[in-house]
Amino acid sequence: MDGRVFGPGPVLLGHRGMGRGSVDGLAENTLESFLAAAALGIDWVEVDVRRTSDDRLVVAHNPATPEGVFYADITGTEATGDGALDLGCLLEALPPGVGVDFDVKTSMEDAVRSRAETTMARLAGVARREAHRRPVLISSFDAGALDIARELAPRVPRALLTWVEFPIGQAVAMAGHLDVQVLAPHWGSLRPNEREPVELHRPLEYVVDTVHTSGREFLAWCPTVKFAQQLLDAGVDALCVNNVPNVLAQLRGELVTAVM
Repeated sequence: MDGRVFGPGPVLLGHRGMGRGSVDGLAENTLESFLAAAALGIDWVEVDVRRTSDDRLVVAHNPATPEGVFYADITGTEATGDGALDLGCLLEALPPGVGVDFDVKTSMEDAVRSRAETTMARLAGVARREAHRRPVLISSFDAGALDIARELAPRVPRALLTWVEFPIGQAVAMAGHLDVQVLAPHWGSLRPNEREPVELHRPLEYVVDTVHTSGREFLAWCPTVKFAQQLLDAGVDALCVNNVPNVLAQLRGELVTAVM
């Protein structure tokens, strides 16, 4: 690699493994889903990271179980017993050639912890070790947490995530103001929407070029397959996608062409 996070060409990340919800009968954020995505040849996987009451890291998107039990209130054994995937187990089972994007979910409880005791701080050591055997990225919606990652894992690249239909101009500027290597907006920010109608939108190519000119890479998350093609045409570096089998079937040829 030439110092880039995603290498010379566009790559695909499997969102929560094979994709959000259930794909081909495999539930999101399960070991089976991640391994199936890897077996299909996905480049990276996106992994939601949360912390339990006894400081274990588990793979879960929401702060609580479907029954409303918060992971911050239970032990790692209780969390895994209720179906959550232990992060360490995933990393041991995942083939080393598959990159991992750690989407770190800060919790309300992090507000009363020192920086060295936050969820991000717990993940930083894991990311440092994992970076010796695979490509890794630490991403978060929490800019303050990304600053903690910069302090504790300075050699691990970081990505600023922005929420659904977050104003893209603000997102690009924010990434420029932060010490991050990647901007990762939701795809809804990249086309006219309720918050930013068409007259407030720069062309997609302009947005991507501005991110690149600022020295950062561009990762768009959860686009439709149709819009994913537009993103590839505009020169994005990576796409975090749902329904990995469908996306690979429809876009793999386009990815090869983009690399060439």
